[in-house]
Amino acid sequence: MDLTYPPDAEAFRVEIRAWLEENLPEGWFDEGFSLPPEERARFNEEWVERLHKGGWICASWPVEYEGKGLSTLQTVVLTEEFARAGAPMRADFFGDTLVGPTILQWGTDDQKHRFLPGILRGETTWCQGFSEPNSGSDLASLKTRAVLDGEEWVINGQKVWTTQALDADYIFLLARTDPAAEKHAGISYLLVPMDQPGIEVRPITQVDGSAEFNEVFFTDARCPRDNVVGGVGNGWKVANTTLAFERGSSATTGYRRFLKEWERIVAEAEAHGRSADPLVVDALVRSWIEIKIMQINGFRTLTDALDGTHHAALLGACNKMFWSEAHRRTMELAMEIRGMDAQVLDGGGDGVADAEGALPGRRRGRADYPVDDIQASFFFSRSETIWGGTAEIQRNVVGERALGLPKEPPVPAPS
Repeated sequence: MDLTYPPDAEAFRVEIRAWLEENLPEGWFDEGFSLPPEERARFNEEWVERLHKGGWICASWPVEYEGKGLSTLQTVVLTEEFARAGAPMRADFFGDTLVGPTILQWGTDDQKHRFLPGILRGETTWCQGFSEPNSGSDLASLKTRAVLDGEEWVINGQKVWTTQALDADYIFLLARTDPAAEKHAGISYLLVPMDQPGIEVRPITQVDGSAEFNEVFFTDARCPRDNVVGGVGNGWKVANTTLAFERGSSATTGYRRFLKEWERIVAEAEAHGRSADPLVVDALVRSWIEIKIMQINGFRTLTDALDGTHHAALLGACNKMFWSEAHRRTMELAMEIRGMDAQVLDGGGDGVADAEGALPGRRRGRADYPVDDIQASFFFSRSETIWGGTAEIQRNVVGERALGLPKEPPVPAPS
């Protein structure tokens, strides 16, 4: 791997740094900087507009769709500089990282002109309707149905673990449109408006008091016939594209949030008198090594994006499995270091969105949950080995497609 960047990429880096220094609040780069609650709320509200004016939201999109048409390397440099500054660079994760690029790849011209501008300007919010109560890892077994009625699809069924469903304007939804087809072949990818009588959203309250996830019920909900992305019956391929975008984003910056969190955990060890404990030191060193592996894997992913050296899908499966399990171990270590203090409910976090576009600890903008950022990260790490493809599924992908091992035998049907 060549870890150096060409001169034009470094010149672009200087341009981004200058923009950030000019547009972030005064004192942003000072050690210990934080915003009072009122200023913090104002910053989070105004920042999306600044990002749009700067052209940084979806900057890799083609110019014809109001993007900057950035190259892969320029996009990486952009992400790196926003991460270095700790500045949020997304308006809506599900819109500009998942469904937007999917529409760019699979959508019709009409769909691109209808949906992309709202995503790029931060005006439209989205949620993802994939998982169902009995269709998580085996997503192709989903039961939600969509039946064509004239010029509209009529949708009935249920989705679960749907992040941002309470606030979303649209849901990109997998539904079975041909019950007679093979299970992977009878699925379509629909863009469905959330504000309609046939959709009910029920928050799922978590153990930490947050309710980021939701159940979504569809009872004769509707969307236009032309809101199928990639063609009727082709939803499985389209959905896999979306999942690839989820796993492949921020390749060279993803490790940074884990490193920052690791530094917090080291401070926790010192505060709890555990920094000289050989077992704790050994575990912290192991965690640091795993974070460095994430960084190297990020550069490997970037190398593939630039010259196709590796198999992107298999690399993504390996990376996702590795970082999710490593982060889970690290957060278990954090709770062990705290001991009984890990059970204390406190609260905290400054509420400023990070470079990945997510607010620290809890659901966007809400600070009424009685857990601090470390506790919230522990809870969330439990889900990271599940969403985006479980660790078990990733092992099957790597074993069967990369190593050529025999497929896992089917589970016998109950007698």
